[in-house]
Amino acid sequence: MDKKEKVYEVMKASAEPLNATKIAEISGLDKKEVDKAMKKLKEEGLIESPKRCYWIAK
Repeated sequence: MDKKEKVYEVMKASAEPLNATKIAEISGLDKKEVDKAMKKLKEEGLIESPKRCYWIAK
């Protein structure tokens, strides 16, 4: 599983919106890696932001 998939799985498993720091804690990835993965997921339209700096999987 690549980093983008891991970040997406963490977001799908969460019942509430998460920020990059929380995703990094849960996934064990570096925050910079999480930020890069989230940027790709956002470009692909797989995640959305219900409030500033917090994201959920569609």
